Amino acid sequence: MHRIEQLAQARPYAVMLREKDLDLHAYEQLAWQVKEVCEHYGVLLILHQNPTVAEKMKHTHLHLSMPTLRIYRPEAQSLTIGASVHSVAEALEAQALGAAYIIAGHLFATDCKKGAPPKGLDFLQQICRTVAFPVFAIGGIGIQNVQEIMDSGAKGCCIMSAAMTCDDPAALVREFEAASKFA
Repeated sequence: MHRIEQLAQARPYAVMLREKDLDLHAYEQLAWQVKEVCEHYGVLLILHQNPTVAEKMKHTHLHLSMPTLRIYRPEAQSLTIGASVHSVAEALEAQALGAAYIIAGHLFATDCKKGAPPKGLDFLQQICRTVAFPVFAIGGIGIQNVQEIMDSGAKGCCIMSAAMTCDDPAALVREFEAASKFA
């Protein structure tokens, strides 16, 4: 929780609670704690891949994989739902299924996707030109490439490794804001 507190205090646009190894009960307990921290700092919390927990908490933001989005139709829910996509076809499908935004990736080489070839900036540009809602980029993103991502038409980017391992989350958020001209 200490890292979540540090990140929320830095006030990024959002924090996504992506804990794939927790069972539903443990995820829910953690989600309540993280929600309290995020609310304290005025940071949007996005739950990941757990519609049951989101509904139980009456939480407003949920991010899903495409297989889950296909089952869990957002138009029937009172949630803002995003989806992870890996192709233009999936981006169009997510839009048709009622997603409010997408996260497209992975763009650059990353240890999180060892051995999987990155999609690159052309992929991101193609998706941004194709859909009519916000696109966020993910995968191997650092200060050195964030402006290229923004120039490709993305609304923003998602970072995981750097956020969880940096010495100073507030400095990291400031660097990304400056590099992407968010501020």
